[in-house]
Amino acid sequence: MGLGEDMSKASVQAGYVRTGYTSHMASHETEIKSSTSIIPCFLFVELVLMAGTVILSYHFEYTDTFPVHNQGFFCYDSTLSKPYPGPESTSRAPPRLLYPLIAILPILTILVGEVTSVLIDPRWKNRERVIACGDCCFFNPLLRRIVRILGLFSFGLFCTVIFAGAVQTVTGNQTPHFLSVCRPNYTALGCVSHIQYVSTPQACTGDPDLIAEARKAFPSKPAALGAYSAVYTTMYVTLVLRIKGSRLVKPSLCFAILSPSWLLSLLRVAEYRNHWRDVLAGTIVGSAIAVFLVTCVLNNFGSSSSKPEEAEVPVQDLPRHPVPSLPPSSTREKVMGFCPQMSPDPPPCLVPVTPDVLIPSNCMTSQV
Repeated sequence: MGLGEDMSKASVQAGYVRTGYTSHMASHETEIKSSTSIIPCFLFVELVLMAGTVILSYHFEYTDTFPVHNQGFFCYDSTLSKPYPGPESTSRAPPRLLYPLIAILPILTILVGEVTSVLIDPRWKNRERVIACGDCCFFNPLLRRIVRILGLFSFGLFCTVIFAGAVQTVTGNQTPHFLSVCRPNYTALGCVSHIQYVSTPQACTGDPDLIAEARKAFPSKPAALGAYSAVYTTMYVTLVLRIKGSRLVKPSLCFAILSPSWLLSLLRVAEYRNHWRDVLAGTIVGSAIAVFLVTCVLNNFGSSSSKPEEAEVPVQDLPRHPVPSLPPSSTREKVMGFCPQMSPDPPPCLVPVTPDVLIPSNCMTSQV
């Protein structure tokens, strides 16, 4: 048996050892991690922060706690003289239809995706561990992951409402139909040209509630909420769902989720409820909040750790395989016989320098 056959057998045995490692790791059950701080942190930190965002968003949306900035306008401004489209309830995307879709569709998508991942992916148990809090409470990995993803989605939704409401309150930019609900008396204001600026708080004679709503245009809150929900759900579909055999299913789902958000932005402009810059700013705000939460807080939904780490295997659990022995001495002699050996101290030889002078010198010669 030659040296080449021995080396090939050694490589095969090394492959068997590696296979033994893999089968050993696959046979491990889901680990249980003990934690005594998960329940207090959830009750006294996360729920308090969530309640604070809900209360603050309620004050921005339904109360007059934060008065809107009274921004002036130019006389006869054509960009603010569009006809009044009516209340939000008469829109083609009314709040009773818009807000449930923004909240329910992502929740259903995430629930279906998580349950499908557990049923299809056999490596899911190696990525998530059961959390034990004391001797009585055990948190299932699936439940813990769903609460983490949906809880952060809800938190970002209220943060979007707060951020958009705060910017609207500070800027006080008018909607395209502002002058239609303001009804200023140009004669009493002394407007004689289009470049005359009016900043008097008593310039408007219309309904105060409609005027206050017409000053909340930048950024568009529906556009921000629609963009946040669509981008969050799209990133979940892109990073978590694994669809084999087709390269068009996932892009089609992403476009189907993003399209309503784009249509909502176009509808806000077409109905003269917002300027194009308002919906653009709202889209950027909602998308930025969603990207920040997914990448920096959720770590891309944990997709980077999809491959389980190799655990250390005790020595006694390793499979026993014969160690390849060295070839016999006769084989080694045969192999070494084919290799030419160099002499350690080569004899001197004569190197010609001139035609009639020979100088002794040491040079490398091979012995056969």
